[in-house]
Amino acid sequence: MIDEQEARDFLDRNPDVEVLEAFVIDVNGVPRGKWIPRERAVEVLVKGMAMPRSVYALDIWGRDVNEAGLAEGTGDPDGICRAVPGTLARVGWLKRPTAQVMLSMQNAAGEPFHADPRQVLKNVLARFERMKLRPVVATELEFYLIDPVRSALDPVRPPNTREGRWHTGQTQVLSIAELQDFEDVFSEIAAVCREQGVPADTTLRENGPGQYEINLNHLPDAMRAADNAVLLKRIVKGVARKNGLDATFMAKPYGTQAGSGMHVHFSMIDDQGVNIYADEKGPSDALMHSVGGLLKYMQESTAIFAPHANSFRRLTPSEHAPTYASWGLDNRSAAVRVITAGRSATRIEHRVAGADTNPYLVLAMILQAAYMGMIERVDPGGPVTGDYHSPDLEPLERSWHAAVQSFSDSGFAFAAFGPEFRQLYAACKRQELQEFALRVTDVEYDAYIRTA
Repeated sequence: MIDEQEARDFLDRNPDVEVLEAFVIDVNGVPRGKWIPRERAVEVLVKGMAMPRSVYALDIWGRDVNEAGLAEGTGDPDGICRAVPGTLARVGWLKRPTAQVMLSMQNAAGEPFHADPRQVLKNVLARFERMKLRPVVATELEFYLIDPVRSALDPVRPPNTREGRWHTGQTQVLSIAELQDFEDVFSEIAAVCREQGVPADTTLRENGPGQYEINLNHLPDAMRAADNAVLLKRIVKGVARKNGLDATFMAKPYGTQAGSGMHVHFSMIDDQGVNIYADEKGPSDALMHSVGGLLKYMQESTAIFAPHANSFRRLTPSEHAPTYASWGLDNRSAAVRVITAGRSATRIEHRVAGADTNPYLVLAMILQAAYMGMIERVDPGGPVTGDYHSPDLEPLERSWHAAVQSFSDSGFAFAAFGPEFRQLYAACKRQELQEFALRVTDVEYDAYIRTA
């Protein structure tokens, strides 16, 4: 929570702020909340505000998921949403002077609400606390800048550069010139990140036309790392819109171009601040067992790492995205990349999740798998070399439907998320699957309407 003095001090430092944007993060990672007038801001920041508990169980179109058990038949009661410390800041991209705060929900008894993704991650982190361990986490988020003018026949296209519109085949990876083309956008993103306390580090041009990546610094606070990933996505989208563009974290907006991932880097420190993932010989047994857990439970976790129909377009061969549960030493073709960079910086990079994911759930799934790997002392087997993946490696789930079913039946997901959240998440995904099954695509019309 935020105390009254902090709330009043913030408003005193920002006398022009007219409204407070207060929001939770739903099961799909979508911010949902309310605008609060300045006159009520202190009350909300200190005492919280009510929102329907069902706000967490909405499908991607924002519709109630009755199977999740939070809306229909319950009276749709409210929970009390409390301000998350460290998230009160100005919103730098709106015309109206606005502040923001992230919220987390409690139930009527004042206990954390099981459907809140932040609570799911908190439960996983408590297991490490009991072991006197702390994950050190950073995320890397890829996204596309796109033209805001779209139509049914032209739903996504790159923005104009100074030289004119990009050709769809252009892949100017790590181009400094193309960072400079959008200097105003990236300069403002950096400024807003500083203002909101989001530790943005490197910005780079990625493989696709209009595709970029922003890296966040490592933090010994996995919850804050997830908060920062959510806030960075808001910042990128908001600043892009202010500058006449759109930004999308969709996993695969262009069928023939690179997809967008959210790579997670993490190590593990003990109560003395020592990285237990390295010893005098290099990667430690703890690191290798963690890798073993990540591989063992990866297939059951795919529905979290690839939560949407579009997500599976990214998980295809030759797209710099993994298709097998594999690991390698500094090998970007593997699902799990082990990086040895001195004792303090030796770490794991998990490369499966798309940029379209819920960061809290991704970190919860990854860290639970690493935890189980250490507890069970799982042997990861040998590393892959080059781009060769042996056919005896376990493939990731190939379809959205299979991934949701695997997650729904998973004892690992039960242990990681608890039975209530596992059921809620699967229910949301099943409703979305049903909607997609009813939609006839433009490809089908193009292929069949006159020929069949």
